[in-house]
Amino acid sequence: MDLVVGIDSSTTATKAIAWDRSGRAVAEGRAAVPMSNPQPFFFEQEAADWWTAACTALRDLTGRVDAGRIAALAISNQRETFAPLDAEGRALRPGILWLDERGRDDVRLLEARLGRDRILAVVGKTPDPTPALYGLSWMRRHQPELLDRAARIVEVHGFLVHALTGRWLTSWGSADPLAVYDLANKRYAAEILAAIGLTPGHFVEARRPGTPLGEVSAEAAAATGLRVGTLVVAGGGDGQAAGLGVGTLGGGRCYLNLGTAAVSGVWSADYRTDPAWRTLTSLSGEGYIYELCLRTGTFLVDWFARGLFDGDAGVYARLEAEAAKLPVGSDGLLLAPWWSGCMTPWWDQDARGAIVGLSPEHGRAHLYRAMMEGIALDEAMGVVRIEAATGQPVRDIVAIGGGSRSDLWCRIVADATGRPVLRSATAEASALGAAVCAAVGVGWYADAREAAGAMAGAIEARIEPDAARHAAYRELLAVYEGLYPALKDAYTALAAFRRKEAVR
Repeated sequence: MDLVVGIDSSTTATKAIAWDRSGRAVAEGRAAVPMSNPQPFFFEQEAADWWTAACTALRDLTGRVDAGRIAALAISNQRETFAPLDAEGRALRPGILWLDERGRDDVRLLEARLGRDRILAVVGKTPDPTPALYGLSWMRRHQPELLDRAARIVEVHGFLVHALTGRWLTSWGSADPLAVYDLANKRYAAEILAAIGLTPGHFVEARRPGTPLGEVSAEAAAATGLRVGTLVVAGGGDGQAAGLGVGTLGGGRCYLNLGTAAVSGVWSADYRTDPAWRTLTSLSGEGYIYELCLRTGTFLVDWFARGLFDGDAGVYARLEAEAAKLPVGSDGLLLAPWWSGCMTPWWDQDARGAIVGLSPEHGRAHLYRAMMEGIALDEAMGVVRIEAATGQPVRDIVAIGGGSRSDLWCRIVADATGRPVLRSATAEASALGAAVCAAVGVGWYADAREAAGAMAGAIEARIEPDAARHAAYRELLAVYEGLYPALKDAYTALAAFRRKEAVR
């Protein structure tokens, strides 16, 4: 048995990838996961589709590589998404996704009941509609009878582990993003759950990442093509898994996933909370991740390129070439990239995108570059705040995700942050991070640090910051940091106006 499998169960697709001891991808299988948007701000999936997609991806994989070579597997999963199940394990309603914003009012209700600072101190996350806590609060108010029927609340990782092994177990790294988990003490937070009429007993037992959770059952083997008895190891959330997959343990190195959302994180040994970041458990089993979150990463440039240019296949290359010729600051154009609300550090779901400085001299290339610069400036702002709060310097940034393929974007990030950007050769960092957990669980390596050292993806490019451009971006950053405070009242008023018009 010379392979381990990382299953990446993300929002729109499931990938099952087999890796060897050096972190080389040997074979993979994929399957789409359907998603519904039944009304504005509501996003749902059938929990059964998580398993169907995993089975399809695993059958695809085991059709390409002998299942007898697979020693163990672990799961990387979309975070915050959950489903309520009855006593037989059947879903009582569609799962509520991390993208869902139905819990906006519940953020304010729970802040009033428990205190914003108390919630942050216990679960490590400033109140925001993304975690499951607020969707569960919405269910308590709108579907109380259904929530009372729930025997357990399960996230994607726990659901798949049960389907594979028959055991209701999950990982710290998947339980903790739900915002119902006491991070410092590694247990479900009874005081938080009591506010929505739930108990720790409603949730799946969480264990340390890298811990064996069970073995693939005969029924699951028949559905997936895996060998009966294949070891299933605790993995965790896809964000933390990506950081593990590119070797950002030990502090000083930040990962930046330029995916649909722009998510970055820095490892620390200490449990510390701050509105400037979200605190999560590390999938190494040791320490924590301080995470910066911006809901709009490649989503923003895709919205621009596809939505305004009819999906022209060559538009990205043309925009990239045109934008590369422009100076820092896009000839006086500054963009706030909050198309889907603002998370770190402002935490305002009423915030929306803003373009400041627009004039007749600006064209499509200016807007395209300003989008990249806005996301890069948001990253620079977050990195500075983490360093200031922790005294822990960030020496470089490892870029992953689709946006990292853009030379221009990586250069803008390097210049805006003043740190070298290292582009990972690993396209599937989350699946590789899960595979690192599997390698630890099966005993290939003593711990995650050793496993990541052997398996983490190689660096294919290093982009150094330019001193002159960094000085210019520092001036621009001061302007960018003032945008949200200047626009806050306008955002509040516009959101109130929209809600009023919606009911007329």
